[in-house]
Amino acid sequence: MPLIIAVLGILLLFLLIAKFKLNAFLSFIIVCLFVGIFQGMELANLVQSIQRGIGNTLGFLVLILGLGAMLGKLVADSGAAQQITTQLVNKFGVKHVQWAMVVTGFIVGIPMFYSVGFVILIPLVFTVAFSTGLPLLYVGLPMLTSLSVTHGYLPPHPAPTAIAAMFNADIGKTLMYGLIVAVPAIIVAGPLFARTIKKIEAKPLKEFYNAEPIPQEQLPSTATSILTALSPIIFIGVGIAAEQFLEEGVLRNILTFIGNPVIALLISVLIAIYSLGLAKGKEMSTIMDSLSTSVSSITMILLIIAGAGALKEVLIDSQVSEYIADSLKGSSISPLVLAWLIATAIRVSVGSATVAGLTAAGIVLPLASGTGTSPELMVLAIGSGSLMLSHVNDTGFWMFKEYFNLSVKETLSTWTVMETLVGIMGLLGVLAINSII
Repeated sequence: MPLIIAVLGILLLFLLIAKFKLNAFLSFIIVCLFVGIFQGMELANLVQSIQRGIGNTLGFLVLILGLGAMLGKLVADSGAAQQITTQLVNKFGVKHVQWAMVVTGFIVGIPMFYSVGFVILIPLVFTVAFSTGLPLLYVGLPMLTSLSVTHGYLPPHPAPTAIAAMFNADIGKTLMYGLIVAVPAIIVAGPLFARTIKKIEAKPLKEFYNAEPIPQEQLPSTATSILTALSPIIFIGVGIAAEQFLEEGVLRNILTFIGNPVIALLISVLIAIYSLGLAKGKEMSTIMDSLSTSVSSITMILLIIAGAGALKEVLIDSQVSEYIADSLKGSSISPLVLAWLIATAIRVSVGSATVAGLTAAGIVLPLASGTGTSPELMVLAIGSGSLMLSHVNDTGFWMFKEYFNLSVKETLSTWTVMETLVGIMGLLGVLAINSII
C-alpha cells in the first residue's frame, strides 16, 4: 500500500499541474495532505511534517536563491552579459562563433536563472546571427544548451542546490563533479548537434531583433564582466582547494568560510554592486530597486521548492520513502540510473525540470545512504533526468518555439532532441565518475 499511495500521490501531482494547470505550490501541499492522510498519519503530525519540510528546505535556500537572483540581475542590467558575448565573438571569430556562444551561455548561466538568461541573451544571438550570416539555430542552440546544463546540474541554481541540501551533499563537490559532467554534455548537445540542423529555418522575433543594445562606452570592461559573473565559482573553488590541500589553521578556516556558497554569493553581490553599479555612476537607490525586483521574481520558485520539501518530509515521516528504499535495495539497477529514470518520468509528465528534480529526490532520498552511493552524484543523476524529453508541457519548449518562430514539429526535432542529449550525456558522465571514485 505505501508504494501504491506514493504512486497515486505522484499521479495526482501530475494531474493537478499538467491537466488542471493548478499552481505547483498548491499542488504540492494538496498531494502532501493526500499522501499523509491515506498513510494514516495523525492530522496534527501531518501539518507539523509539512511545516518542518518547508522550514528545513527554505532555511538554506532562501539565502542561496535570493543572493543568486541579485547577482544575476546586476549582471544583466549593467550590460556585463552583453559585453561578455561581444568580446567572445570578436575573439573566437566567425568560424568558431558556436564556441563563443557556448562560453557566453556558461558564464552568464552560472549566476542567472534559465529564463532570465534566455531573455537577456536572445537579442544578442539574433544580432550575432545577422552580422555573421550564419543560421539562427546554429548560433543560438549551443548557447541555450549551456544555459540549460547550468540550470539543471550546477549550484547555485534552484533544483540542484535544493536536491544537494536534501541529500546532505557537499555543494563544492557537487559543483566540481557537475562541471566535469557538463562539458561533454554541452559539446555534444550544443555545437555538434547544432551542425546537423542548419537546414531548419528560424526567424527572430521582430521585437527582439530591433532591441537596442547598451552603447559600448557604457558597458563594464570585459575583465570586470567575466570576473564578476564568475566570482561565486572562484570563491567556492578557493574554498574547495583550501579544504583539500591546506593544513588545519587560520588561513584554511578563512578560505573555507569564504568558499561557503552563501558567503561566496554574498561577497559576489557586494563586489557586483560596486563594479557593475557604483563604479559605473549608478545611484545606490537605483541599484537597490533593481535588487528588490530580482528577489520578487523568485518568490514563486521559492514556494514551489518549499512545496517539494514538504512532500519529501511527508514521504519520510509517513515511512513511504523507507518502504520504497527497502523494496529497491535488492534491485540490480544502479541507484544512479534509478534516480535518473524516476526524474525523467516525472519530467515527461509534469514538464518542469525543477519540480521533476525535487519530486524525484524525495522519492529516492533513502537510496543514497542505504546503498553508499555518492550523494553528489545522486544530485547530478537526478538533475540530468530532470532535463530529459522536454515537450509541450514545458514552458522552456514554448519560449524556444516562439522566440525562434518554429513549428511544434521543428521545436520537437531541435529543442527536445537537444534537452534529451543533455540528459543522456549527463547520466553517462555520472556513471563514468562513479566508476572512478
